[in-house]
Amino acid sequence: MSSPAHARMVIAIDGPAASGKSSTAQWVAERLGYLHVDSGSLYRALTAAALRGGTPVAEWTPDLMLAQGDRVSLRPGTSAFVALIDGEPAEEEIRGSGVTAHVSHAATMPEVRAWVNDRVRRAAETQDVVVDGRDMGTAVFPDAPLKIFLIADSWERARRRLTQRLNRRPTEEEVAEEVDALVHRDARDATQTVQAKDAILLDTTYLTQPEQVERIVALAHAVSHRPNVT
Repeated sequence: MSSPAHARMVIAIDGPAASGKSSTAQWVAERLGYLHVDSGSLYRALTAAALRGGTPVAEWTPDLMLAQGDRVSLRPGTSAFVALIDGEPAEEEIRGSGVTAHVSHAATMPEVRAWVNDRVRRAAETQDVVVDGRDMGTAVFPDAPLKIFLIADSWERARRRLTQRLNRRPTEEEVAEEVDALVHRDARDATQTVQAKDAILLDTTYLTQPEQVERIVALAHAVSHRPNVT
């Protein structure tokens, strides 16, 4: 084992917003037979739980958000951990526009980040995992055997995000507007979007998702055959 503190294999995938971290991590996990841990789903579940409580967003405090932690949990599924609220899956709710609009407010609280990071580490204690987020390879799994940092041109990130959201090809005006939003978010998230010194940089601007996945899977196979990773 690479460390008794976590799974036999941890692949940590970081990167800025809309760089394709979560979808790529999910696919890599399926290919390798690992479980995917999406740290973002925990932030979203906490946000959804707080919204259910009715407290105005402007009045959210770290104590209020951490109190929602008693209602949020992770359950291992077929290829990924599933975020639960009050013991029930809430995937559609946590991906909704209301949660999307406010999740960054929760994610900026250091206490909330510490809570999420702890839950992600716990999920990796007994499983081979692929984890994704913004500080997985630095703060959460600094000793992960394989760290990937995904980047892509802001225009391409915006185009991909809109194509997924709208289920059609976006116009150039729509992409330009989304680029502006991404640039502002990148600036806001800068302290949590740092490449680990030993992470492998993967620019996906001109790669298809299958190509991204193939490269990471190949790296995982190479790393898993090192003598100190079993």
